Order: sequence, then C-alpha cells, then structure tokens
Amino acid sequence: MKKSPLSIAVGVTGLLATSSFVVAESTKGEQKLISPRAMADALHLVMDSDRTVYTRKIVNRLAAKEKVIKASEHFEDDKALVLPAQMFRFGSELVSERAEKLDDVNFSYSLQSIWPVNKQNAPKTEAEKAGLKYIAENKGKNYYTEETLGGTNYFTAVYPDIAVAPVCVTCHNKHKDSPRRDFKIGDVMGGVVIRIPLDS
Repeated sequence: MKKSPLSIAVGVTGLLATSSFVVAESTKGEQKLISPRAMADALHLVMDSDRTVYTRKIVNRLAAKEKVIKASEHFEDDKALVLPAQMFRFGSELVSERAEKLDDVNFSYSLQSIWPVNKQNAPKTEAEKAGLKYIAENKGKNYYTEETLGGTNYFTAVYPDIAVAPVCVTCHNKHKDSPRRDFKIGDVMGGVVIRIPLDS
C-alpha cells in the first residue's frame, strides 16, 4: 500500500505527542492521527536507510573496496572513518540533546545487541531483552510492546539490525571483544530500539 505524503512527512515535522497518538496538522487544517507504531516505523525507515547508505557507500567502499581510509572505533586517534554503529550512536545523542529544547518532540532510539561488542549496547529492560531475542529468532519481523519506565508508559519497538555489507561481518567477527564471531551477510546482528512516551 502506498503511503500518502502526509504520513511520510509526519515522522519529520509537525508532530505533537498526545496520549497514544501523534497529531499532525495537514495543509488543509485538518488533524490526522498517527499511531505510535506508524511513527516508530517511519523513524526507523529513515534511520535504517541513512545507516545502510553510510555503511555501503562510505565505509565499505572507502575502507574495504578502495582501501583509501580505514574505519576505526578509535577514529580520532587513527584519523579514520567513524564506524556505522558509532555514527548511529552519535546521531541518537544529538537527537536527544536537540529534543530537550523542543516541547513537542519526545522519543529515543539506540542500537543494542544480545552479542554486543561494546557492553553498553547490551539490553537493559525486559522489553529490550524480549525484543532482541524475538527479532534474532524471527528474521524479518519487528517487535512491538508497551513498557513502564520511571513511572512513564512507553511504546517500544525493536527492529532487526542486519549485516548489510562485508565490513559489518568482518568487524564483528574479528573484534577482540565480540562475543560472537560467525556473522554472515544478511544476519541479524542486533536491533534498533525506538521508545515513544504514551503519556501526555
């Protein structure tokens, strides 16, 4: 089913979180309700597309194919490209910082794994653990639930993070801190967790 321009644009601008729906003002002045799931799906589509493009067209091409520059978790010291997972985390941190200044924007996202190279990316809540287990065991499926954290009710979505290029599997399979070393292209390596508050 083709999405209308309003439903796609709503993930980017004109959002106001109220109760369990997002309200968007159309150009005709009418209000459209977008569910937290639709908002999370739209946000993930943008995040996943940007990260895939960076991984394939920048890191894989420049570091693996053309060997012009390497990618490194110590990118500043090594004068190297930022790893795709780091780029994702830096974006998440910047969104969080910017969203604090906006009254009507409130969501968070992170990259996590049940096989984290960096232990800070391990799941912490029961919803994260269940979601990461589900997407690892059910390829191509997303996980949706609600959870209460710190007295706030959240819609939580977990999306599979797929190995989209050779640099993904090479990095994880060879990293000294990796708890798993048998990833292949197309494998679920972890998950993107998006959290949207349901309380107004």
